[in-house]
Amino acid sequence: MNKENKFLENEKISKLLLKFSIPCILSLLISSLYNIVDQIFIGNSDIGYLGNAATTVVFPITIIAVAFAWCFGDGSAAFLSLCQGRKNTKDADKAIGNSILISFIISIIFVIFGFIFMDKILFIFGASNSSIDLARDYFKIILAAIPIYMLANTVNSIIRADGSPTYSMISTLVGAILNIILDPIFIFTFKMGIEGAAWATIIGQIVSFIVSFIYFFRSKTFKLSLESFKINLSIFSNVIKLGVSTFITQMSIVIISLVCNIMLAKYGAMSKYGSDIPIAVIGISMKVFTIVINIVVGIILGGQPIIGYNFGAKKYSRVKEVFKIVIISTIIIGIISTIIFEVCPQVIINLFGTENDLYMEFALKTFRIFLMFVTFTCCIKVISIFFQAVGEPIKATIVSLARDIVIFVPLVIILPNFFGVEGTLYAAPIADIFGVIVSISLVSIFFKKITKEEKVQTNKSKNSDIQKSKKGVIITISREHGSQGKYIGKLVAEKLGIPYYYKEMTAIAAKESGLDKEFVSKINQSNNVMHDLYLSTVPVQYAIDAQDKAIRNIAKQGACVLVGRAADYVLKDYKNLVKVFIYAPKEYRVKNIMEMYNDNEKDAIKNIDKSDKNRASYYKIISGKTWGDIKNYDLCIDSSIGKDETADIICEYVNKLKLV
Repeated sequence: MNKENKFLENEKISKLLLKFSIPCILSLLISSLYNIVDQIFIGNSDIGYLGNAATTVVFPITIIAVAFAWCFGDGSAAFLSLCQGRKNTKDADKAIGNSILISFIISIIFVIFGFIFMDKILFIFGASNSSIDLARDYFKIILAAIPIYMLANTVNSIIRADGSPTYSMISTLVGAILNIILDPIFIFTFKMGIEGAAWATIIGQIVSFIVSFIYFFRSKTFKLSLESFKINLSIFSNVIKLGVSTFITQMSIVIISLVCNIMLAKYGAMSKYGSDIPIAVIGISMKVFTIVINIVVGIILGGQPIIGYNFGAKKYSRVKEVFKIVIISTIIIGIISTIIFEVCPQVIINLFGTENDLYMEFALKTFRIFLMFVTFTCCIKVISIFFQAVGEPIKATIVSLARDIVIFVPLVIILPNFFGVEGTLYAAPIADIFGVIVSISLVSIFFKKITKEEKVQTNKSKNSDIQKSKKGVIITISREHGSQGKYIGKLVAEKLGIPYYYKEMTAIAAKESGLDKEFVSKINQSNNVMHDLYLSTVPVQYAIDAQDKAIRNIAKQGACVLVGRAADYVLKDYKNLVKVFIYAPKEYRVKNIMEMYNDNEKDAIKNIDKSDKNRASYYKIISGKTWGDIKNYDLCIDSSIGKDETADIICEYVNKLKLV
């Protein structure tokens, strides 16, 4: 077990959380400054709440850009994490280069559409006749810098994955500090108004991008070249799969903001407040709320590697301890925030400028109603990220969307019909109650399951030693389900007099890493409908890394036969490597499965399809290549000629190469 794993398994949980969470919290809080600072200075200028209404209208539009940028950034970062430890810098370079290039292309399309349809877009997102001029002045400057903004957000995730979270934080911090310095200078000294706020923002973004760009000359685990930017749809499709959850999360924010702004504009115009006051106030409350969320998200993100490793090792008591500390911290932060929002919201509201009595009246209502159950919202977010950490992306998505899309959005549309503009505010606490019920229910079921597992848990590691061997050929066998590839592999090993590894690979990986054998064994067998996303989760990445190290350690001992586990790709740089793919007609495989597992024909076909699909998905994520493609193998054989006959062909091929 390596030193890092021992640290995650044995170090005091509270100490680990402090070590990992503080940088995450600081990084997220710095990011949120961009959203907050402009509104504070604009609100205290001559522009007042109309300026804040204008920035609130523009905010969800920029989130769309961020959704794409983070999808590509987080996707390529996850791909880089999968490649680390396997020395696959070439494929990692292509994933990163493709992400940067496509992010840039989409940003240009975004700019073109933005300028062509500017007014239509702004009105859709809630601009009024009073705020449209300010929104236009602010948006045209922000829009022009969208390529820089998207690229900066794309590369930031990659820098963190490359093992430099501090550098990533510094690049964001430099831009945020510059934005804070320039805002009052441009807005008040140079009398540039809302355009000054926009210029301060994009200058900060440009500097952040430059600092981030410099990093690529000193990256640790990859090096970019012109070849890296050549479009590779096979690799980039993996990036999309790994980043799609981030995209969904960000787009849900856009949907919430869009629907909320539309309803506030519509029903606000029918009320004494008008359409601009509600939109300005809701923008402020959401951005203040973001600060609270970022603190608790920072805590749980810091806990992800601790949860992921210990879940994979089936150290469930430590998983429970991390969750307990995180959820208690979240509740404390939520309660403190709620007290402030309920008892003295005016202290926060006044930071964004003091307006007329109507403005203050609606602002007080918003903070006291809209943010009433902020503690619940925080818990929902924490539980969603917790499920990601334990390899449950479907549950994570359900928790995340149940509150925001399933309940909040419909309520925002329905309630104002009965309660006017205030109905929009009540949608949030009702959605929070529903969301927390769903979250607690799912997490309770999850902990009951692992508690039950804990009681019957055994950690058997039979045949977990690497066998000594002689110098010679390493044969990797990939196979379709039912083609009898593992039996053929065993026959080949016996005929050549060399060690054979199948389940033994996972046992060795479990023993050397401290992970649970069963957990490692099942990482490429999940029938999860989000299998690709499952493979990118923290505990599974630990297992994949441990398994690959075990395969390389086995290969160092000399000649052997390895069945499955993408061993052909893991050992691609070995000279004495023969890569074999075993296939057979489906009817032949169905017959074998029916005999081996006593399945009926329908179940046999279903099991073959599921197994082959998961193997293909696993191989694609690991290698970026197509499982079963003849170009990836030295020898492809139809095993329907017979097990012995197939084994003889492999042995004959190997003997002719004179590698044994």
